[in-house]
Amino acid sequence: MGDMLSQPVSKEEETRVKALGFLKDKRTPDRFNCRVITRNGKITAEEARAIAAAAEQFGSGEVAMTARLTMEIQGVPFDRIEPLREYLAQYGLETGGTGAKVRPVVSCKGTTCQNGLIDTFVLSEEIHERFYHGYRSVKLPHKFKIAVGGCPNNCLKPDLNDVGIIGQRIPQIDPEKCCGCKVCQIEKNCPIQAAKLMDGMIVIDENVCNHCGRCVGKCPFQAVTSSSDGYRICIGGRWGKRVAQGRYLDRVFTDREDVLRVVENAIVFFRDQGIPGERFADTIHRISFENVQRQLLEDGH
Repeated sequence: MGDMLSQPVSKEEETRVKALGFLKDKRTPDRFNCRVITRNGKITAEEARAIAAAAEQFGSGEVAMTARLTMEIQGVPFDRIEPLREYLAQYGLETGGTGAKVRPVVSCKGTTCQNGLIDTFVLSEEIHERFYHGYRSVKLPHKFKIAVGGCPNNCLKPDLNDVGIIGQRIPQIDPEKCCGCKVCQIEKNCPIQAAKLMDGMIVIDENVCNHCGRCVGKCPFQAVTSSSDGYRICIGGRWGKRVAQGRYLDRVFTDREDVLRVVENAIVFFRDQGIPGERFADTIHRISFENVQRQLLEDGH
């Protein structure tokens, strides 16, 4: 790397190829790191082989993983950018993921994890198609990041994204089956102490419960066995130079289409009411969370 005969690339060309997912390696005059989109953080063995072969043929032979679950082929010379893109396209792979637009969605393992409550891969791929592809030509005030987490453990930190989606399992108590056991298995198994035995009856504090579902099925008398699975949506998170903690919308959603509708409403809202250069967190702060929430939950937005 760093061939002395390499010619510097103009700033205009740097900007053009950045939009294609090629970020300049500042140590070199003409080398770029190519971001390969993984759709939902998962690729096939064939795709992995194609990326590895592309790294050897067009780059430095190295592949780096980014924090947003894309894969970067390192050290691609400027004049090899288009041949690389053509090669990857043969395997259904694309480059990109930059600019003031909807960014590639990130996803945790979902139901392949022992704690996963929702199929994050399916939901993330649908978000990828609808909003990363479907809104590719939509210019936004700033980047817009979406994350899908399978449970309230928040390994993926959905609440530090512009929109975060978190899997939920909502416990329901059958008071007729509660025996008021001295050692209550529901209270014992609640990781955040939201469940308490009070006056001989199990009670779950909804202001504390994060709907992890750990208590469901733990009662030997089946006092807490039924539940509804769903999604919580968090808006206005941001990670970076200025961190902002996202806030949850008041509703827990049980229909995936309702979740997708709210995500779309959030993108459109940001497009129409955001100020160029501000992140969604700033838009929400300027307009107020309550006002933004009301508009996102309106069917006709």
